Amino acid sequence: MYSEIYTLHGGVEGSNPRAGVLFDKAGNLYSATTKYGGGGGGTVFSLTPFDGYWTFSALYSFVGNGGPSANLFMDGAGNLYGTTFGDGAYGLGSVFKLAPGPSGWTYTSLYDFTGGDDGANPVSNVLFDAAGNLYGTASAGGNKNACFDGCGVVWEITP
Repeated sequence: MYSEIYTLHGGVEGSNPRAGVLFDKAGNLYSATTKYGGGGGGTVFSLTPFDGYWTFSALYSFVGNGGPSANLFMDGAGNLYGTTFGDGAYGLGSVFKLAPGPSGWTYTSLYDFTGGDDGANPVSNVLFDAAGNLYGTASAGGNKNACFDGCGVVWEITP
């Protein structure tokens, strides 16, 4: 049986969700959109179950031209990690962390892609190894001798 639990309305909520969904231990659902939101570049949001309905909360709004397109990752402390396609200081994507706190969520940019050897436009999920290193891929940048915009890269961020 199919059941719609929530309809996004564009505007500050964002639109075009491409990221998958994940749940925390309390049963809250998390995902992201690639467009709109308060900054115009997509959102990370939560849906909280209450009395048979779901309540929407925008956790963070991105600027730029393309928010998260891939699944978010939640660590044991409840921090969310992900990538954006066109956000960041150079408009070529970023890796970010959102940390929950008593007054809301705190955004930290872990890396801003430049489009050079470091890559650009990540659309991948992120993954941690046992040592706390963060991995993903970027769809452009890297070797520009073999591909016009670069063939892409596999990247690692160390703690």
